[in-house]
Amino acid sequence: MDGHRSEAADAQMREAARALLSVLEPEQVRELRAGPARLDAPELREWTYLPGPRPGLPTEGLGGRQREAVDALLAAAHSAPGAALARGAIEVERHRRATVGATGADRYWVRLLGDPDGDGPWGWRMNGHHLAVHVLITAAGIRVTPHFIGAEPARITDGPQAGRRLLGPEEDLARGLVTDLDVGRRTRAVFAAAPPDDILSRADPFADPDLLPAGLPYGAMTPGQQRLLERLVRRYLDRAPAEYARECWSGMVARGLDALSFAWAGGRAPGDRHYYCVRAPDLLIEYDNTQDDGNHAHSVWRHVRHDWGADLLRAHYTEQHR
Repeated sequence: MDGHRSEAADAQMREAARALLSVLEPEQVRELRAGPARLDAPELREWTYLPGPRPGLPTEGLGGRQREAVDALLAAAHSAPGAALARGAIEVERHRRATVGATGADRYWVRLLGDPDGDGPWGWRMNGHHLAVHVLITAAGIRVTPHFIGAEPARITDGPQAGRRLLGPEEDLARGLVTDLDVGRRTRAVFAAAPPDDILSRADPFADPDLLPAGLPYGAMTPGQQRLLERLVRRYLDRAPAEYARECWSGMVARGLDALSFAWAGGRAPGDRHYYCVRAPDLLIEYDNTQDDGNHAHSVWRHVRHDWGADLLRAHYTEQHR
């Protein structure tokens, strides 16, 4: 990772964390900072994208300035398109609640891990229904996976947001790829007529690409299909701050894009229930739109070595014990 760019991203994140701390009451700070001392504690790998309470500071009941500070922290961990997706997951959830007549405010939880004013590893996370953002920062770089965005509904059908598809590009790029395949290639890519009910990795603490079907390898695709797959992968990587997204992509290119593969299940027409995944030794991407008759989408990006900042934390704690 480029050093000065890493420092700039780190500084922006630290400033956002300090700004949040400055507008919270003491009890709220205690909720925000409750957590284990070591950032590689097993409990910090526990996560879910389903409804329900999480550890940390609830956003429900935050005042205007406090919520603005949370939003700024969320934005600092993403590119501009990535921040729009994260905000969008919250906005679509608000629409869903209004549609079913549910009352109450946004229910997400924020945790601050470590000290943003110190020299050691630190990070934060924001979790709730259809949103899971996990950030880890050390002097060596930034990590942002597992990263999960969901949309219920996948396509809003009524009201002022009618027609909005939060994860539309993620779906359309993959559909364009599977539709472009000839019969022979499609036979290798499509592993089932009926899609699985959810992403196959669920909320596993460790990413395992072997959970996913083998699919069609990058090297077996035409150049045009390869470009579509590259665009799809970069769509997910580009959720992250630009310097980290470039680091991930450059690493994949250096190791060889032939390690990529793509698999699909379900119908190919818009509105059909479907699932797809992209896998490589270090990469796991999944997308499903199967629930609610194909109008409820999940998307996740996992990095085998980088999830939870495991590689950075391992290096830090190993250095400490030398």
